[in-house]
Amino acid sequence: MDRIRIVGGSKLNGTISISGAKNAALPLMIAALLTEETLILDNVPRLADVAQLQRILGNHGVDIMSAGKRPGDRAYQGQTLHISAADIIDTTAPYELVSRMRASFWVIAPLVARMHEAKVSLPGGCAIGTRPVDLLIMALEKLGAELTIDGGYVVAKAPGGLRGAEIEFPKVTVSGTHVALMAATLAKGTTIISNAACEPEITDVADCLNKMGARIFGAGTPRIVVEGVEKLHGARHTVLPDRIEAGTYAMAVAMTGGDVQLSGARPELLQSALDVLTQAGALISVNNDGIRVARNGAGIRPVTVSTAPFPGFPTDLQAQLMALMACASGSSQITETIFENRFMHVQELARFGARISLDGETATIDGTAKLRGAPVMATDLRASVSLVIAGLAAEGETMVNRIYHLDRGFERLEEKLSACGASIERISD
Repeated sequence: MDRIRIVGGSKLNGTISISGAKNAALPLMIAALLTEETLILDNVPRLADVAQLQRILGNHGVDIMSAGKRPGDRAYQGQTLHISAADIIDTTAPYELVSRMRASFWVIAPLVARMHEAKVSLPGGCAIGTRPVDLLIMALEKLGAELTIDGGYVVAKAPGGLRGAEIEFPKVTVSGTHVALMAATLAKGTTIISNAACEPEITDVADCLNKMGARIFGAGTPRIVVEGVEKLHGARHTVLPDRIEAGTYAMAVAMTGGDVQLSGARPELLQSALDVLTQAGALISVNNDGIRVARNGAGIRPVTVSTAPFPGFPTDLQAQLMALMACASGSSQITETIFENRFMHVQELARFGARISLDGETATIDGTAKLRGAPVMATDLRASVSLVIAGLAAEGETMVNRIYHLDRGFERLEEKLSACGASIERISD
């Protein structure tokens, strides 16, 4: 098992290229199941989750070609995938594949929309709360699919194809919106999705589906209208930049001090996080190449933040902000409203000397002047990167164990940080 070793205390200076968004790349790859023609995706990040989804799609009979290096490619440029689902030979997604990654459950939507049947294992995946699939099942049932649960599998059948419907989500759900959107593209008639998620990744998937011939209106707002079409065709689409990766590195710079250009980042995708960083004392400026983040001399100021669906402060940056606030001059409060059980990083941050107390879904962080390096363990994807941020600012050596969580969501993190002056290395046992 790989580990990451960090010696804290170095400022970050330089440029970090932002990769394509994992949370858009996964549903975009799944959307390729909707057409027998080839979907070409550019700027796909090189992540463990992407490789796992390639295996799952391959099991359905999908051919995936990863293009080689081209002249003029930049460092950390995403890969280009040619995805061809000409013949879907298997509509079952087995437990041993789906259990490793929740998002792979979403294959149920294009399979039932195009093939009129699917058998998909209920997911395992993240350790964060329950993250149920009941809203995804509800959306498919509204579209006319018959669903049963048998031996840990969801079996979906739609003998005459799906039919347009009104789908109102009782709470905002990104995965539910993705599933409803993909399934509705091939349904007969019009679908109206109310209380839809407004995340940029939803808009990115809708943009790609429209290039493929879908008729989707209002993506990025709480009301999406989908006029079903008979079939979709191939297209070429570039995955949008990863706002969570950009926010993570912005927090790292605020933590260590220094001056870093986040190349390719788009400020409108993470404005709420940039506003919070400005309150905390970082200097944020926007330029043609992305976002520049600096903190020189000024201390870290405490903030009060609640996570919220987009355009609010993202739950996926909550752990990183908590690490930053561990060094603030005063008391901060962070309230987690999206996922239960998403404070597993608290006891690991405490090993650095962070002072954090929990009351329900609110964490109070009393800032301390110095953190001390410690051996710590990653618990989930975003929490693990908060430990890296703490280690970058802590005195002495930090060893982060179980970093396979990191590889699921961050492309070559240790290379990107060490290029900006961090003392960080991967150790393979």
